[in-house]
Amino acid sequence: MKHFTTHINMSQTVTTHTFDGGNGHSITLETGKLAKQADGSVVVKTGNTMILATVVSSKDAKPGVDFLPLTVDYQEKYASTGRFPGGFLKRETRLSDHEVLISRIVDRALRPQFPEDYHADIQLMIQLISSDKETMPDALVGLAACAAIAVSDIPINNLVSEVRVGKIDGKLVINPTCSELQHTTIDMIVAANEKDIAMVEGETLEISETEMLEAIQFAHDAIKKQIVAIKEFAAKAGAKAKREYNHETNDETLKEKVFKETYDKVYAVAKKRNPNKNQRKNDFKEVLEEFKKQYSEEELAEKEGLINKYYHEVEYVAVRRMAIDEKMRLDGRSTNQIRPIWAEVSYLPAPHGSAVFTRGETQSLTTVTLGTPIDAQLIDGAFFQKEEKFILHYNFPGFSTGEVKPNRGAGRREIGHGNLALRALKPVVPTDTGYTIRVVSDILESNGSSSMATVCAGTLALMDAGIKIKKPVAGIAMGLITDDKGNYSILSDILGDEDHLGDMDFKVCGTKEGITAVQMDLKVNGLPFKVMAEALEQAKQGRLHIMGEMLKAISETREDYKPHAPRFEKIMIPSEFIGAVIGPGGKVIQEMQKTTNTTIVISEVEDKGQVEIFGTNLNDVQAALKRIKGIVALPEVGEIYEGKIKSIMPYGAFVEILPGKDALLHVSEYDWKRTETLEGIVKVGEIIQVKYIGDDPKTKKMKISRKVLIEKPVTENKES
Repeated sequence: MKHFTTHINMSQTVTTHTFDGGNGHSITLETGKLAKQADGSVVVKTGNTMILATVVSSKDAKPGVDFLPLTVDYQEKYASTGRFPGGFLKRETRLSDHEVLISRIVDRALRPQFPEDYHADIQLMIQLISSDKETMPDALVGLAACAAIAVSDIPINNLVSEVRVGKIDGKLVINPTCSELQHTTIDMIVAANEKDIAMVEGETLEISETEMLEAIQFAHDAIKKQIVAIKEFAAKAGAKAKREYNHETNDETLKEKVFKETYDKVYAVAKKRNPNKNQRKNDFKEVLEEFKKQYSEEELAEKEGLINKYYHEVEYVAVRRMAIDEKMRLDGRSTNQIRPIWAEVSYLPAPHGSAVFTRGETQSLTTVTLGTPIDAQLIDGAFFQKEEKFILHYNFPGFSTGEVKPNRGAGRREIGHGNLALRALKPVVPTDTGYTIRVVSDILESNGSSSMATVCAGTLALMDAGIKIKKPVAGIAMGLITDDKGNYSILSDILGDEDHLGDMDFKVCGTKEGITAVQMDLKVNGLPFKVMAEALEQAKQGRLHIMGEMLKAISETREDYKPHAPRFEKIMIPSEFIGAVIGPGGKVIQEMQKTTNTTIVISEVEDKGQVEIFGTNLNDVQAALKRIKGIVALPEVGEIYEGKIKSIMPYGAFVEILPGKDALLHVSEYDWKRTETLEGIVKVGEIIQVKYIGDDPKTKKMKISRKVLIEKPVTENKES
């Protein structure tokens, strides 16, 4: 189903195009109505969900820029779901982690599609402006972004689009709804152009490599239809001629000279196969510095930038040719060989769980902290509102690569790497522990895939903390180097240099049984599914090897939590007693937490009260539990209680027979002999034994008796 419409209204010409978006939904592209001063502007509509994508590019590149300065920002407007922003400012502020992650999937898909020599700033802004709360907006942002570029004059080599693929009841589904995702075994975003896969990101429930490939192929078929729709839409809208530009100045003679005089030397350095990254870096630098010595300072001032650029191309070609032609790698390994691994748990004595995982020159120190439900992370976004009780943070300080870098908090890369590790571990972390679990990975050394080191260290730290994970998870980063003749080398456990100089970064995480998370970025066109299948199989073998090595540190989850980890008990109480446990203004629960040194969390679950008691000392937890049981306990008629006298009245005394439950001991029930008052006989705070004899029919208050526990005196017979 395709519909084209053009509306002309005074100053605007609006073009729309509707096509089948799969899963029973139609998608409409619109341009010419909103944001007309941008280079490209498109609204994507499906149901009541609308996404506005705008793109603007500077006319010229900034001096000295030799890369693509692309910025992608995705933001969800709170008005789109009829909500107010939280916080003091009550407005949208910096991007949330959720919005950063969506921005990244668009960036990673689009960046390789632009011409290599285009260096002008490009800014893509994507906004969720209306939402039906069922349509997942992240499945449409790639379509919106590329459609905006298609109707602009900004040059691009290949149009791309993105879809989400799920698997529900054994059936693959394109762009499942938010509700449908609750029942899926696959949740992946796939980006591609008409011919090739460009990016994959997602989590799965231990699926096989074959299932993974089937899902990617299924997604690609849907993407091809979307790209056709984008082209038809752009043509109907009157596609602009792409702008002319010249952002590079080259010297072919100098380039030839650099290649001729340095290529063999660079190849020789690469062929040393030195496993030490810093020594290898210095050896490459020496070749460059030796070449530069033939030029004067004046000549270098003019040519040094181009020399550096061409020398980097020499490194690029030499290292890749060695990998393809000789199956040799920079650090001396074979293509499927994993670097040496060592791991240790409980390295840090104070955290609730810790592990060090080192693979070659990549090292993660990971900790686990167990908290209460109060510590859960509150997600208060425009689209999602929820609590996260499993949190993973990833930190990448400058010293991990021997660099000086200011510590300004987590950047987009750190957020993305942490999210990948979280998605890998989440399927095996139990949801019924009662704890909020925070995993923190601090990268202390880095030379290739610190995110996969985080997955491995995270598994070990969780096991060290006593969290009964379903199965251990390991991760591996795969690389690919190809040439234009169809030759290729698949590399297991890639180095940082191999990631930088290679054509693919393919991270696969999983248990022994299957894949739990995947992330792939492809930098070249033309990756046959046969090669992808081979890469997945090689990744599986590497993953199993890594798992075997890391489990030498701890083969089974600890039987119990660490002695200093918080302990907790859980009890269900009738909902009518929730108020009694909390007390007026929280007085009872606050006093209980203070005196027992515990944290008590009460929530309503299925018309009952769920009470969770947390404390670092088990005796404290038991003391609080005893008090709560006393509050919710119902006294039984005929039971004998040890009660504390709370107050004395002219007609008797009130005795606390259970925590928070006072009963009246009438003066007539104190003793068999007549007693006028209890003043002077008993005192407040005294403990006495009483029997619960029922409720007063008028006041409904509990009645107790002391005298029934005392033998009744025998009276004398007056006639005798």
